[in-house]
Amino acid sequence: MTFGKKDQLIGLDIGSSSIKVAEVIDGKTGYLLKRFGVYDMPTGAIEEGVIRDPEEVAETLREALRAYNIKTPNAAISIGGYSVVVKKINVQSMAEEALQSTIHFEAEQYIPFDISDVNLDFQILGESEHNPNQMSVLLVAAKKEMISDYVNVLEMAGLNPCIVDVDAFALQNIYELGYMGDESETTGEEFVALIDVGASKTSLNILKGKDSLFMRDVSLGCGQTNQKIMTLLSCNAEEAEQIKIDNNGERISNDELRDIESAVVADWCTEISRALDFFYSTYPEERIQKIFLSGGGGNIADFRKMLALRTSTEVETINPFKGLSVDDGRIDDDYLKQMAPQSAICMGLAIRRVNDK
Repeated sequence: MTFGKKDQLIGLDIGSSSIKVAEVIDGKTGYLLKRFGVYDMPTGAIEEGVIRDPEEVAETLREALRAYNIKTPNAAISIGGYSVVVKKINVQSMAEEALQSTIHFEAEQYIPFDISDVNLDFQILGESEHNPNQMSVLLVAAKKEMISDYVNVLEMAGLNPCIVDVDAFALQNIYELGYMGDESETTGEEFVALIDVGASKTSLNILKGKDSLFMRDVSLGCGQTNQKIMTLLSCNAEEAEQIKIDNNGERISNDELRDIESAVVADWCTEISRALDFFYSTYPEERIQKIFLSGGGGNIADFRKMLALRTSTEVETINPFKGLSVDDGRIDDDYLKQMAPQSAICMGLAIRRVNDK
């Protein structure tokens, strides 16, 4: 598969704590990671997915692109949280063109927002399992205001926004590239949960093969640890982040910090277990064979162990660079290993192309 340079784009995961950016080209033996980097986002510029300071976000984007010498203007981004709704629905069988004209009417009963306030997209999945006269459709709705805010920021930064994806789908893209083609990893019939724990949001996507069966976002993330440190020490966000990363024991003991992190991780496991219980109530005969973690939470060994214990499921941190070769002259391998968990969404966007559906 080859693409002209006009089809090339960069993947941008714009989060509340950092920007992840990657450029992937089509090499002789498949995808080649050409450029990659993580750049800190100023505190408060983005909160829970909402852009609070567009000028500061745009300037940070420009700085990140300069820092990693990225000149490709076309960009793919993704969004998530409560401004995005993804649902699998059944509708009367019809041609895609016919559904295009009726999707707003079909979607109204499933979308908890005014239908005029959202952008809609869909993908026909095939004939319904339970009714041959109906077809299953994956419906995606996102608030126009959120999409507009992110598109405007990219344009302010001098970029051309080509694709606005959903976080969970971007994560699924990179999982399929790295793990679905290897028979030693998954058979295509297994149930797998992809869980991304970011700074302020956790996304869950349960797959059977390449089919997404269940999605959920919850407002929990790595920022909870910072909030608890800030409350305990009456410090600011930057100080809390530094203490979390490299505690010297002067303001808080290592035991106290471990207690905070354990409490936060326990909260994550509780919410994830609730979501999985809901999935099992819908699919009582099935079991999830493996959980893949990504995001900042994917780096926390205690989280992996506790989640495996609570869910009785094998838990692994995803490697988003598994299905690619790397330009060794430009990117340090140790840096990639360190940043791998929080880079999955970015990499899932970077392998998209301008004219993708």
